[in-house]
Amino acid sequence: MLYFWDLLGVFVGAVSGAMAGRRKDMDWFGMYVVGLLSGIGGGTLRSMLIGDLPPPVFKDPAYGIVAAVATVVAWFGEPLWRRMRRVVSVIDAISIGVFLSIGVRVSQAHGLAWWACVGLGVITATFGGVLRDIARAEVPLIFRKEIYATACFVGGLALLGFDAAGLNSQLGFCLATILVTVIRLLAIRYALNRSEP
Repeated sequence: MLYFWDLLGVFVGAVSGAMAGRRKDMDWFGMYVVGLLSGIGGGTLRSMLIGDLPPPVFKDPAYGIVAAVATVVAWFGEPLWRRMRRVVSVIDAISIGVFLSIGVRVSQAHGLAWWACVGLGVITATFGGVLRDIARAEVPLIFRKEIYATACFVGGLALLGFDAAGLNSQLGFCLATILVTVIRLLAIRYALNRSEP
C-alpha cells in the first residue's frame, strides 16, 4: 500500500509542478522536468539521508512514467485549471499531506527515532516544492511566511499520536494526510500568516 501511496503522491506532486511550470509559459519538456522535481524531490532527499540508495526513482521507471502522465494531464487540462482559482496551491496541499505520511512511515520502517521520523516526513513533503519553486525562479514557499512546513510538522506529530493510540496504520495514514491538507487549505483560504496577498 505504501508503494501505491508513493506513486499517488508523485502523481499529485507532479501535476502541481507541471501546472506551475505551465503558468511560467514553459513548454511540455519544462513542465515535465518541474513536475518530476516536484514529485520525487522530497522522497529522493529522504532516501539519500537514510542511506536507501539508489533512490527509488533510479530503480523503478514507474516514477518517471507517472510524472509523464501527470504532465499530460496538466497540459491538456490547462483550460480547466485556468478557470479554477489557486488550483496549484490546492493540489500542492494534497501532495504535501500524502508525502508527509509517506515520509514518516518510511522513516519508521528504518527504525528511526520519533523526532527523526517527523523531520524526514517534513523533508519528504516540502523539498519537492522547494525544487519546483527554484526551477521557476521563485522564493520557495517554505522560506516565506506561509503555514506550510508547520502543517507538515503538526501532521507528523498527529500520525505518531494515532499510532500511540493504537489506531489502524492505514487509517492513521489517511487521517494525518487529511489533517495536513486541511490545515494548508485553511491557511490558503483565510490568508493566514501570508507574506503577500
